[in-house]
Amino acid sequence: MPGLFDGSKLEQPVTCPACGKAADDCTCPRDANGALCLPKDQDARVRREKRRGKWVTVVTGLDANATDLKALAKVLKNKCASGGTATDDGVEVQGDHRELIVAHLKALGYPAKPAGG
Repeated sequence: MPGLFDGSKLEQPVTCPACGKAADDCTCPRDANGALCLPKDQDARVRREKRRGKWVTVVTGLDANATDLKALAKVLKNKCASGGTATDDGVEVQGDHRELIVAHLKALGYPAKPAGG
């Protein structure tokens, strides 16, 4: 991708608007189209479901391309001291941990809201 004033002595590389690094060195989260996708732009919903008589806390609404769901699942499982998994559309944590997960997601910059009853 050509930069500003490409080919002249005033040439400047293309930089990321979020971190200010060169486009090749930028590690900011991006969606499938390559657009910048920050945590504040993802609407995380945290709900609980009853499966086989036990509660499961489900986090949905996260962009799988922009968010490392496996790493997020690991952090949430450690925070809640329980098991869980990363799925194609979000994260599942065993047990009813809605308030704890919402608080942690808000601390990470996601506009998380509890959903359901």
